Amino acid sequence: MAAPNLHRFANPGQFLRLSGWLLPWLAIGGTVLTAVGLGWGLFLSPADWQQGDSVRIIYIHVPAAMLASAGYFGLAVCAVLSFVWRHPLADLAAVEIGPVGAGATALCLATGSLWGKPMWGAWWVWDARLTSMLVLLFLYLGHIALIRAFDNPERGYRAAAILALIGAADLPVIKFSVDWWNTLHQPATFKFTSAPTMYQGMVWPLLISVAGFSFGFGAIVTARLRAAVMERRIRGLMMARAQEAA
Repeated sequence: MAAPNLHRFANPGQFLRLSGWLLPWLAIGGTVLTAVGLGWGLFLSPADWQQGDSVRIIYIHVPAAMLASAGYFGLAVCAVLSFVWRHPLADLAAVEIGPVGAGATALCLATGSLWGKPMWGAWWVWDARLTSMLVLLFLYLGHIALIRAFDNPERGYRAAAILALIGAADLPVIKFSVDWWNTLHQPATFKFTSAPTMYQGMVWPLLISVAGFSFGFGAIVTARLRAAVMERRIRGLMMARAQEAA
């Protein structure tokens, strides 16, 4: 029953109707939550007793890092849906997720570098967390290039899907590198097994920023995917008319 249900929700017409209703909520929610989270975090939350005001970059860095990993996980899910169920929109979704996820990864690395300079005295160190995140950026760039590298789009979809599945092995390394190795990067702020290690006045704006960035990520991907679906439908109609005219 899973495959028919997936295909029912993947119908382009139904996707356009559902996403047309959902997109404004994602866009408005992302804008409002991001503004509240960043405004609270950057201007109203307390400074850290050790890191001072430099800790405020966490309200951008952490959401970007979480979405970088989540975006690549989304590519792996699209690859499974494409290989196993031939999901009609999975390959198109992968095309549109890639650039957005790469942007989140680049933002994560840039803000991490800005944070690392006052904390570690260097813009970059070959820390396990940083290195594995840099590898993720290269995986994103490889996926973006590979999915567009063939004259036959289906070949690009298949090759990029294989890379997405192989590259997903980097995600647990990113997540658990601070636990597996002795790294400069601080441990995870949020864990399922314990309470947050941050002061509550810093936790709430961070959570709101994460929610805002997530809504914004979803809005951008949804808008891009809607445009891709409509472009494909228009191209199909034009080809059909050209064949009828011939």
